[in-house]
Amino acid sequence: MQSLVMVPTLVLLLLMSTTNGVENRKPNAIERFEYSAMNCRDHSASLADFGGVGDGITSNTKAFQAAINHLSRFSSDGGSLLFVPPGKWLTASFNLTSHFTLFLHKDAVILGSQDESEWPVIEGLPSYGPGKDTDRRFSSLIFGTNLTNVVITGDNGTIDGQGELWWQKFRNRELKFTRPFLIEISYSENVQISNLTLVNSANWNIHPVYCSNVIVQGITILAPVTSPNTDGINPDSCTNTRIEDCYIVSGDDCVAVKSGLDQYGIAFGMPTKHLVIRRLTCISPTSAVIALGSEMSGGVQDVRAENIVAISSESGVRIKTGKGRGGFVKDIYVKGMTMHTMRWVFWMTGNYGSHADNGYDPNALPVIQNINYRDMVAENVTMASWLEGIPGDPFTGICISNVTIALAETAKKLQWNCTDIAGISSGVVPHTCELLANQSLEKWTTCDFPEDILPIEEVQLKKCSFRSKCV
Repeated sequence: MQSLVMVPTLVLLLLMSTTNGVENRKPNAIERFEYSAMNCRDHSASLADFGGVGDGITSNTKAFQAAINHLSRFSSDGGSLLFVPPGKWLTASFNLTSHFTLFLHKDAVILGSQDESEWPVIEGLPSYGPGKDTDRRFSSLIFGTNLTNVVITGDNGTIDGQGELWWQKFRNRELKFTRPFLIEISYSENVQISNLTLVNSANWNIHPVYCSNVIVQGITILAPVTSPNTDGINPDSCTNTRIEDCYIVSGDDCVAVKSGLDQYGIAFGMPTKHLVIRRLTCISPTSAVIALGSEMSGGVQDVRAENIVAISSESGVRIKTGKGRGGFVKDIYVKGMTMHTMRWVFWMTGNYGSHADNGYDPNALPVIQNINYRDMVAENVTMASWLEGIPGDPFTGICISNVTIALAETAKKLQWNCTDIAGISSGVVPHTCELLANQSLEKWTTCDFPEDILPIEEVQLKKCSFRSKCV
């Protein structure tokens, strides 16, 4: 499974530097690193140059921000790169800048501070209103807003949210504000997050929100399967996003596609659309491999997922919505999915009842249509599907074809539970429900999958390099 994570070979040349006249000091190693990115940079510096101390104890929050503030001066002069050298770099939230790359050495670990007083508190997102927890939240560990051309990458270095203390406080209702995400980039364009290992996030791991042209690639995400809300990757009101070659073990959904909550998401009106998900491996015993919603009030459209492996997960593809959500989920295409040990293969529900507050409109009904699943194999499955639309607002245009589901010894007697839905099926074992009309061989249908190429798929990463001293 680890082979799915794309880890570039970075150390190509090792040279020993002179001491530059400094007595009683060992020579520094100068390493040349190569990496792939949307854009290369003309300037670079090391966190150690700004007083950073990688002992896992000293706070580096000020060092990170001082380094980034300094490097921001080069945003219009070829951009800049901040190198995080080997060590354990304890820090609270810090903000990125435009035309900037944050690069982690393979032996670098960024540790999230467990001292609440170090974390800025910011307002909630406008498309969520009070949100799911509180109307104010701790800023994410790595944060950026209104940025252009920002890259977070490395030689598979690690970002550790040290979430255990946060999870305990959340469960004990001891937090006044919503837990921080690990990485959040908002209102930005041309964003790349790649070749990193993310562990123990306090909350969601990667959250691009109100962004365009986003690439998430070669990421390993590891969280205890009992940890609360540790979603893997959550594209939220984003356009043109590519998620590929990732391995995720999560206490919640591996990929959760969102666009705001209830009346706030409806008013903000920014859908997530043109999303590609491919070559993903996921373990999520209590949640979905790919979830659409439940916060989808701004709409979700044109999602293309293929070559997905699910292991010991609750459901393969899940659509979550309910009365009051409004919005839409339409033009969803999934193919080439392999699943091992699942509770459900397909799950759709229009009975998801959580709301931001009591101001939602119960007559704001979501539109769920043109949902396509094809070419799937599953084994050790408890129940093929739970498909539950909304009375008077059925989910329509569902197409399922060429799907083989092998049942577990403890499988349910009823395999297809279908209410308030409409669609067709072809070549599905076990046979689907009557509301998914089985097509005869003469009318055999292969569910749609688009043949056109989205703009984000055509983005080619450049080969970049830089030299850095490793103390």
